[in-house]
Amino acid sequence: MNRNENKTNKTANKTDNLTETSNEENSADAADVFSSEQKAALSEMFGLLSRTTDSSVISDFFACLMTPSELVDLATRWLLVKEIDTGTTQREIAKKFHISLCKITRGSKELKKDGSAFKKFIELSKADNDKQRK
Repeated sequence: MNRNENKTNKTANKTDNLTETSNEENSADAADVFSSEQKAALSEMFGLLSRTTDSSVISDFFACLMTPSELVDLATRWLLVKEIDTGTTQREIAKKFHISLCKITRGSKELKKDGSAFKKFIELSKADNDKQRK
């Protein structure tokens, strides 16, 4: 493994670990993972996304920002969280989406946390689905 790959793997591991800690710990860990410039960039993007109501603009933004493979991973992670919420077993999810139990366990832990952002988004999704059915 070359030096850049090793550095990328270390950063990816730290980023993965962010969601395994409490929200307060996330802030402390983020300081170790992101430069101040990167934190500012993320904050700017999150703020802009929160003000945008046009889903096609958001979709286009993510398509420009991420590779197709990254978008597949993002979609799969959201699908697995929704599956966990419906009570699907981790083994069934792993088989369905061809992903590791580790990723599923991580999603499950996040869903169980107080104030879980996953839970908030799932509730928003359910509310939207209820509106569409009416």
